Amino acid sequence: MENLRINFSNRAQPDRPLGMGVHRVVREATGHVGVGDQLQGALLARLCVDRRGLWLQVPAGMRGVHVNGRPVQRMAQLRAGDAIYVDGVELLLQAGSLPAGTPLGAAGQNDPRVVLRGVGGKYHGRSIALVKPCLVGRSRDAGIRIDDPLFGERHAQLELHGDRVLLKDLGSAEGSWVNGVAVRDAVLQAGDQVAFDGQHRFVVEVPWTTPPALSDNDEVEEADARAPAASAVARGTGRRWPWLLLAALLLGAAISALLLFGAG
Repeated sequence: MENLRINFSNRAQPDRPLGMGVHRVVREATGHVGVGDQLQGALLARLCVDRRGLWLQVPAGMRGVHVNGRPVQRMAQLRAGDAIYVDGVELLLQAGSLPAGTPLGAAGQNDPRVVLRGVGGKYHGRSIALVKPCLVGRSRDAGIRIDDPLFGERHAQLELHGDRVLLKDLGSAEGSWVNGVAVRDAVLQAGDQVAFDGQHRFVVEVPWTTPPALSDNDEVEEADARAPAASAVARGTGRRWPWLLLAALLLGAAISALLLFGAG
């Protein structure tokens, strides 16, 4: 995730870069929502960046935290382009992407395993193969059809070139969003998120380059969060097992001796 940053949609604060580590999201005494390690105020959430990616952690009992309109109660994995709603404020997760002029592979021999996977809107959970150019718009022949009278009939077109996707604007009024940044034309690669009309979100999936990850913004089960601790306990129990067995044998021998001599 290159140039990962938080953008405040209300423009109350400048963009906040996100480096490796934990970043606190707090409600400051002034009433503003801020992101920073040293900020003082009521803790609303934490943004944790590690080698696996970016994670949103919500304190126990906290309500009203959403990612792309879906409530989060404990933890969720995020990706560039996600919209985080905290205490009535929208934080947009942005990152860099390939420039529109990036060289592309030849079209025509497209692998059906390269897909757009829906992570928001009516296409959530569905995969769209790009074996042929895909029209986005209100038109009846659109591969990604968005039934909104204010949305363009022919908004944009997506074309697969090798393991990259070319997004071409077709004269839309508002353009599209790639990794949280407004664009017209763009080149998408594995892991990039593209959004249309603010809520219809898709992630480019290339099976031989995309690292394994959790499903989009699904809460991490509490058992998963406890897994490292459980493993440590299991390892500790394994190390103590020989001593426990020896103690049991000695105790059994002592009881047998008491019974033997007591009976005599």
